[in-house]
Amino acid sequence: MIPAAHRGTLAAVLDVLVPADGYPSAVDAGALPWFDRLATGPHAALWADVLGPGLAALQAEGRPVDATLVGELETADHRAGWPVPPARLVSTLVGLAAQAYYGQRDSPAWDEIGYRAAPDRAPGAPVRFPWLPQAGLDEVEDRYDVVVVGAGAGGGVAARVLSDAGARVLVVERGRLLGPDEVGRDHLANHRLPVYGHNTGASRGNPRVVAGPDGADVTVPDEHDPRWSNNAQTVGGGTRVYQGMAWRFHPDDFRMASLHGVPEDSSLADWPLTYDDLEPFYRRAEWEFGVCGDGAAHARQGPRSAPYPLPPFPDNPEAVALRAGAAALGLTTGPVPLLINSVPRAGRAACVRCGECVGFACPSDAKNGSHNTVLPLALATGRCTLLSGARVEQVEVDGTGAASGVRVVDVRTGRRRRVAARTVVLAAGAVETARLLLASRTADHPGGLGNRHDQVGRHLQGHVYAGAYGYFPDPVQDSAGPGVSIATLDYVQDRDGTAVSGGVLANEVVKLPVLYWLWGAAGPDAPRWGALGKAAVRDRYRRTGHVWGPVQEVPSPRSRVTLAAGVRDAHGAAVARLSGGVHPETLRAAELHRDRAARWLSASGADAVWSPPPPAGLSAGQHQAGTARMGTDPGTSVTDPHGRVHGHPGLWVMDASLHVTNGGVNPVLTVLALAYRNSAALARQGW
Repeated sequence: MIPAAHRGTLAAVLDVLVPADGYPSAVDAGALPWFDRLATGPHAALWADVLGPGLAALQAEGRPVDATLVGELETADHRAGWPVPPARLVSTLVGLAAQAYYGQRDSPAWDEIGYRAAPDRAPGAPVRFPWLPQAGLDEVEDRYDVVVVGAGAGGGVAARVLSDAGARVLVVERGRLLGPDEVGRDHLANHRLPVYGHNTGASRGNPRVVAGPDGADVTVPDEHDPRWSNNAQTVGGGTRVYQGMAWRFHPDDFRMASLHGVPEDSSLADWPLTYDDLEPFYRRAEWEFGVCGDGAAHARQGPRSAPYPLPPFPDNPEAVALRAGAAALGLTTGPVPLLINSVPRAGRAACVRCGECVGFACPSDAKNGSHNTVLPLALATGRCTLLSGARVEQVEVDGTGAASGVRVVDVRTGRRRRVAARTVVLAAGAVETARLLLASRTADHPGGLGNRHDQVGRHLQGHVYAGAYGYFPDPVQDSAGPGVSIATLDYVQDRDGTAVSGGVLANEVVKLPVLYWLWGAAGPDAPRWGALGKAAVRDRYRRTGHVWGPVQEVPSPRSRVTLAAGVRDAHGAAVARLSGGVHPETLRAAELHRDRAARWLSASGADAVWSPPPPAGLSAGQHQAGTARMGTDPGTSVTDPHGRVHGHPGLWVMDASLHVTNGGVNPVLTVLALAYRNSAALARQGW
């Protein structure tokens, strides 16, 4: 609860920051009960260090709390009798007031700005969330043909292909299968905006360590902290909550070093395979998972052997405006391919076009992930077992270096067990796959498995995003999801030689109101509080266009995952340490991306355009990749071109750790395609 002595002063400040103006004030909208719920939890440290002392000092001033006083305090770093900087109190309360007003479920602010979370149409078929049988640690057998670590994109495909080929497969997943209600719809605790946690089974006691810009290590205890570089922890992994953009990499993405050379201080290299090698597996992923799109729409893409199985979503108002602007600039555009049912398919429902897509579970289960496509097929064979709520601590190898099994721990009880297998497939995400290889050290392999040449964990990369906002004379947002509906691939490979890399530009998904505020999308000229700040969000939310996208990162050997010295998780295992940063060439490409996005918005009729600078820190995040890169030379790679770890028969990698480069688009379809390709190779070889 809010301390009683401060309740009245807090209410007065909140109603200055978000005043009544024909629409409710912060207090009228329920801010005080929201503060009560968080006071002894996430806000406890703020009450002790900032809010309590600051509000007490404000009360002692004896002045009416109005906009004049708050504005005076906002610029004061020091003030007589204040134990905390007044500016810090104000900035903290400005952010919290916005969270309380724009971020609470069904806030009156949503109607005020024109945001609608509810579905926009019927699902077109019965909504049946898949129930998958899950085993506990006591229920699994002592030996399997294959153990797959991780039930996300790559792990789900591996389980499906190998069980179908006759293998007895155990899938080990740290999280459990969560129903849509369990994932929830909290706008401040989700994988899109994890202010107060995320929504896929986060567990305490699993810190990571991040090297700070000054070289000092920082322990990051909370998995929802952006520095942690999150992994979704549930059956389905990130496919439960992702945006689902299903781009193929461009053919030239597989030969970046040959096309552009190798920039200084980079580890840019060609892939040991081509687009043509992967094309049949791209096709299988699109058809088995279900992708909607128009395969003929984008001029700048590789050849296709089949169309998409589902039609694209129609243009939304923003896409209509952007299509006209693209035509004026001579850009080619098309719809965005998405791993979402645009229409009912195979007895499953279609997208209901709600305003809560990225970061949340789909209410009609139309978002296509491993949990509702490949894992049910694997389990239906009778040869696949899904062990949830358990974590692989170590991969075991025999005296020859061949995989022999895994050590598993129950994340709830701490109970441990060994499971034998001749084949182990790692699909835990680039950070955790690298950590597991490094942590599986033995006397014969003191640096970890696959790490004889110190390559495991290097080349960590993700995606730097860049773009621009534009304000249109008329509304361009209708809150109907998924929202992203137009893109250009013209900049995926930079043809004019101004940068080593490029990327896709697309309009943004439906923005949560609180995310709109936190990103400062109302513009650098918009006040952040008071009547004018509230009016700016109300006036601009539906009129804001947003074009952005990732650029292909130039990898660096110094961006890496290692094991943190002296830091352990709740079960005593070594945790990951992340270090490095973004290569200067990546930032140069991002600056070009900003300018291109701004020009597109201006040509589309935006009457004001602005662009935030791209971030310069380590960007692994949800697109983490590269830490067990594939190649033909064991001296510069961790696996061969099919994901077999050099020097360790029976040990495979099937996630984005394999990526030599990460493309200028969302990488999930390439993760799926590689997993199909590598699993087929494993099935041919036998286990």
